Amino acid sequence: MNAPLIARRDLDFQLYEVHNASDLTSHPRYSDHSRETFDAVIDTATRMAETLFAPHNRLADEQEPQVVNGRVVLAEGVQAAVRAYCDAGFLSATADEAAGGMQLPVLVAQACLSVFRSANVATTSYVGLTSSNANVIEKFGSELQKARYLEALRSGRFFGTMALTEPQAGSGLSDLKTSATPMGEGRYRIKGQKIFISGGDHELSENIVHLVLARLPDAPPGVKGISLFTVPKFHTDEQGRVGERNDVALAGLIHKCGWRGTTSTMLSFGENDACVGEMVGRPNEGLACMFHMMNEARIGVGMGAIMLGYRGYLASLKYARERLQGRAPDNKDPLSPPLPLVAHADVRRMLLAQKAYVEGAYSLALYAARLVDEQRTSLSDEERGERSLLLELLTPVVKSWPSQWCLEANSLAIQILGGYGYTREFPVEQYWRDNRLNMIHEGTHGIQALDLLGRKVVMKDGAALAAMGRVVQATMAQAQGSATLAPMAQALQHAWHDVMDSVQALRPQLHSEREAVLANAHLFLEAFGHTVLAWTWLRQALVAQHALDKGVDATDEAFYRGKLQAAQWFFRWELPKVTAQLALLRTMDDSHRAMRDAWF
Repeated sequence: MNAPLIARRDLDFQLYEVHNASDLTSHPRYSDHSRETFDAVIDTATRMAETLFAPHNRLADEQEPQVVNGRVVLAEGVQAAVRAYCDAGFLSATADEAAGGMQLPVLVAQACLSVFRSANVATTSYVGLTSSNANVIEKFGSELQKARYLEALRSGRFFGTMALTEPQAGSGLSDLKTSATPMGEGRYRIKGQKIFISGGDHELSENIVHLVLARLPDAPPGVKGISLFTVPKFHTDEQGRVGERNDVALAGLIHKCGWRGTTSTMLSFGENDACVGEMVGRPNEGLACMFHMMNEARIGVGMGAIMLGYRGYLASLKYARERLQGRAPDNKDPLSPPLPLVAHADVRRMLLAQKAYVEGAYSLALYAARLVDEQRTSLSDEERGERSLLLELLTPVVKSWPSQWCLEANSLAIQILGGYGYTREFPVEQYWRDNRLNMIHEGTHGIQALDLLGRKVVMKDGAALAAMGRVVQATMAQAQGSATLAPMAQALQHAWHDVMDSVQALRPQLHSEREAVLANAHLFLEAFGHTVLAWTWLRQALVAQHALDKGVDATDEAFYRGKLQAAQWFFRWELPKVTAQLALLRTMDDSHRAMRDAWF
């Protein structure tokens, strides 16, 4: 079933018509680029994704990583794909030209990466983690660490991981036990176990640089006593040359329902009391450093969820157009030819829902990427500060909303294929299995909800929420003049006011009854996410309506009318859920909080 990796017309629409990527070239950082260079790099990414990443997607799912004679063996095709990715410069796409990078806007780089994720999310994870690892070392590492690791990571000679989770602690980072004992000369003896470390062992690169959270002997308890360390698989000198093996051992591979092509590992540090690491940043501030990587990873998880949903949508659309089955409800002639599935209203409902979920979420993820570019190109501290607030506020939504609703898109894709959808001869069941992991990757919905309601919407006296309100209001103001879009703007205004009123009503309780409020934080995450997604659809609808008003050819007319129809569907079928969710949130219902263990 050979469906495209992405609808290129939608990618171009999002990149150039909605997010105005070409405008970025007016800033000095991106002035050497143009739409032509952006298109060229996206074309290259698409060719490589189609020819090197997509072909072994199923193979890597069926032939999971195995340990053979102490070595991790991956499916054929993984090595060639990641080597080509690195050699083409995608690993350092956004890095400065002076450092060997392409100095691409993050917006364009994320569009490229989305195509690779669509082709093969498991193989792409190796390079995605490495890029984020390098960014942490660049921002917080010492000059010596940068000399040892940065060029090697950016070129793909070394790969990187983040090692947070421990068997006894799970997501509870305050309970981490891995220790770091000073050895002198800036070195530390690392000892402990980590689990669920993606890309934790393989032979895709000369070395693997682990970023490890650990505690110093005199560290305070909880998250305020966590430090961050570089711990390489092989010792590395100041010139980046690889030496003897460090005391980092593979304790086992974990086999999950999806992302089977990515090694998920249990790692043991210091079994022989000879594991050496070096601190990144300052003592007991490791979590703040690691959050730089975690937040990048959270946005990456969201984009991965989007592209798995997108791939399933395109596969089920292709199937629905080709598969002949059934007749119209008012056709009583059993000898008449069957109709394609797409002719049936319920199938179109499921396709339209998928389109609304994946294309809306895709626009949100690219908006987050654009915010990073605006941070880098803004002229004033005030502008940079506002973009930073917006990005902080939206990160939990970018991670969690697609992980829930693009998974639902995958479920609908399976439904459209019917019995074939459950078989391994068709790809949609793998997309669902791969996507199911994203609800847990980099923090569950519950953790993201606690972050959003408990911290992000009230931080700096609500400054982030106010900034988002100004962005939403500007879009609504543009739509008020259109007879088609004004009702959507009014519905979004009602939802946004409901969000603001709910936050205002709950702010006192967040101080006096914090646990009771946060027990239902998941409701706020979903309601706020739906409101933000409605905003992304109103933005797309504005562009589509403007194009139709100017006049377009038949192909573009169909494309833009599809955008308007998906926006209408989201506003009529999804946005109304917000009112009931927020009303329930404000009651501070204690049904599940009051439930007792013995009553289950």
